[in-house]
Amino acid sequence: MRDAEAFVRAQTAPQAAPLVPEITLQLASEITPIWQATEAWLAETGTAPPFWAFAWPGAQALARFVLDHPGVVAGRRVLDFAAGCGLAAIACARMGAAHVEAAEIDPIAAASIRVNAQANAAAVTALTGDLVGTPCRWDLILCGDVCYEAPMTRHILPWLRGMAGQAEIWVADPGRAYLPREGLDPFATFAVPTTTELEDRTVREVTLFRLLASGAAPPPRS
Repeated sequence: MRDAEAFVRAQTAPQAAPLVPEITLQLASEITPIWQATEAWLAETGTAPPFWAFAWPGAQALARFVLDHPGVVAGRRVLDFAAGCGLAAIACARMGAAHVEAAEIDPIAAASIRVNAQANAAAVTALTGDLVGTPCRWDLILCGDVCYEAPMTRHILPWLRGMAGQAEIWVADPGRAYLPREGLDPFATFAVPTTTELEDRTVREVTLFRLLASGAAPPPRS
């Protein structure tokens, strides 16, 4: 979708997310103009709102952890699920993952992932569509800020819990209301700068969790 990639470039500018200065992304500097532009595109093509135009706190925390601990992804097959702009996927590709896929249901988000991956010389395959129900072909699945509404959480969580028996699942959550209360093993926390245009505060505390398979207990702490 060359038109979608041109739209991404026209409506955004090269920027680095605050927590991940190593990676340059095409991002919107203000929410209103990009929202208005995407509403016009939405009327023509049925496209979703421009969540892909921002580096959300969950994605920043995942990318920061990967960049600081490259061994966790080296040689592994990785899926960045509901990937947004593809930030976490790009970090994995740059840190030596064997194969990286980034999935989004929005075709413009997929175009954004392609644009950003190319700009960072990162081998990332952008997938368009709902992967829920897909058999596991990954070693690690990254989920940045996916529990922001009840329908989304109900849709994805049973699939992810089933996948947790076959792959490692990381969930990055900045305090969203629909994060499950059980079956999560926290392993890192980040203070992520944000703006009041996107959030209700200027810093979000993001916790990285391993999602446990149904019925599994967290590992003992040493």
